[in-house]
Amino acid sequence: MAINKLPLLIALCFIFCNTYSQEIIEKKISTHVNEVTVFLEGAQITRKKTVEIKQGKTILKFNNLSPFIDAKSIQVKAEGNITVLGVNHQQNFIEKLDKQKELVDLETKLKEVDDKIILERTYLQILSEELAFLKENRNIGGKNQEVSVANLKDASLFFGAKLKELKIKEIERNNTLKNLNTESRDLTNQINTISGKKEFPNGEILVKVAAKNNATANFELSYVVENAGWFPTYDIRAKNVNEPVELIYKASIKQDTKVSWDNVKLNLSSANPNVSGVAPELKTYFLNYNTRPPVYNRASNEVSGLVLDQDNNPLPGATVLIKGTTIGTSTDFDGKYSITIPNNESSLVFSYLGYISQTKPIQSEVLNIMLEEDSTSLDEVVVIGYGTTRKRKSVTEALQGTVSGINIRGANSIPIPTVQTENQTTVDFEIKTPYTIKSDNKSYSVDIDTYNLPAFYQYYSVPKIDKDAFLIANISNWEQYNLLEGEANIFFEGTYIGKTLLDVRYATDTLQISLGRDKNVSVKREKVNEFISKNFIGSKKEESRGWNIDVKNNKSQQISMVIYDQIPVSTNEDIKIEVSEISGAKRNNQSGEIKWEFTIAPNETKNFILRYLVKYPKNKTIILE
Repeated sequence: MAINKLPLLIALCFIFCNTYSQEIIEKKISTHVNEVTVFLEGAQITRKKTVEIKQGKTILKFNNLSPFIDAKSIQVKAEGNITVLGVNHQQNFIEKLDKQKELVDLETKLKEVDDKIILERTYLQILSEELAFLKENRNIGGKNQEVSVANLKDASLFFGAKLKELKIKEIERNNTLKNLNTESRDLTNQINTISGKKEFPNGEILVKVAAKNNATANFELSYVVENAGWFPTYDIRAKNVNEPVELIYKASIKQDTKVSWDNVKLNLSSANPNVSGVAPELKTYFLNYNTRPPVYNRASNEVSGLVLDQDNNPLPGATVLIKGTTIGTSTDFDGKYSITIPNNESSLVFSYLGYISQTKPIQSEVLNIMLEEDSTSLDEVVVIGYGTTRKRKSVTEALQGTVSGINIRGANSIPIPTVQTENQTTVDFEIKTPYTIKSDNKSYSVDIDTYNLPAFYQYYSVPKIDKDAFLIANISNWEQYNLLEGEANIFFEGTYIGKTLLDVRYATDTLQISLGRDKNVSVKREKVNEFISKNFIGSKKEESRGWNIDVKNNKSQQISMVIYDQIPVSTNEDIKIEVSEISGAKRNNQSGEIKWEFTIAPNETKNFILRYLVKYPKNKTIILE
């Protein structure tokens, strides 16, 4: 029976053509970073691109992205006559990220220097062999051959001249080699500050789309990356105690996402913390049998040290933060850091790209840290959804449907939510001028704003703890400026005074900014021996204590001042405390705090007396200050 092959051939051709027409096209897309919102830790990147799409299904591969993308934060916004079918994120370990031109130039120069080092070592080896040959053949004549004086003289002159020539060349070569080794070390350190030790993959976002006809679509990609962040810093300038405080609000930004942000629209986002103060604080002086007066830690409120790797090499650009705050700093080229610590804070967090972060308690003024390299970072996996991993698939297979945790949104979708810290509200700053932040882990200072803040100035002293007077600027209505806690450089009367803390976490309606110590206001607290006594009356024992506090204003203008001291507070009904003299101070009976608030004219001296009597059973012991 004959078989008609024509219908079968037509069917096969139809199947082949249909299969061919459904083949998915892959198209690589290069984009630029248009906008960045930097969080305290991490940053949200926004990229925009107009893409020509052919009829059918297409996979758009957005490449040359950071390897540190948080997959679940990816959002794709598409405008045009297309349908987004799926989104996926992967890391391409074959096509590495392009290196910065600065890094390429440094590596090229390092290669040239290393080649010169090899050449100099070869020259030194040749010189060494020439010297050895000369020494081995300095004997002239044979055993039975007499050497004339003339021959001996000629040989001596030749040997001396040749030895001198070779030795001078050897010195010159060694000096050249020493300089080359120094240059090689400096170039290597500079390369390490930019690139680190690892090579990083090319981050990619794959977007599968379908179009009924050829179309033009506008894409907006947004995602969050690690290894970026910022913390606030301030310049506080006060010309004198009669003019407003000038506060320059700045951000210290750094990033090592392996992709530079060139001329981008920059936003800063943070949480709104609470505040405390820097000046010393009194502890309640509870008095009972065999109890001691409160002990004050007079240690410096500054911690410094080194951040090193496992080979004891410095880690420049490592981040040091006070735990739970935005107070931070970075290590310098030698791995050194210094940070001011507010009252009641006890831990520092150390972090560096490619290393495991550490949290350390503050137990001394010097705290050195050794960070361990994170060997588990950037494993060669495809990240899908909320941190789950699968073995690599083909591009088409990986994009069958929308991946869990990656959001696809249309023209009217809401933006990615801002990262927030628990119990804190978000504060956003839009930087009006475009900025360039290179991926080099260096700190870039960005000015946020400048404020002139009306202030009430008052000198503050607790001579029992510290005899210096601190100038405090009291600022009302400070909440409108969205200030965060951070270190501040203090300039007073045109002179750099030092650093302080602008700490707004516990501030009330008035923000107090410490402008540092002023040596032109002297405070002296001395125990008065004639007030010290111990008497026995019946079954009771009486002890008295007394101090003189002298204040002198050596400035050329009148100042307002407040001085704090204290009287012990009894916690036992058998112990009675009687105040003999406090020179008109205000007394807090619950805490025992004594407060003198006054004004003092130029070159004027004022004296205050603090005196009290303690009565208790004579068979008991009390330790008084």
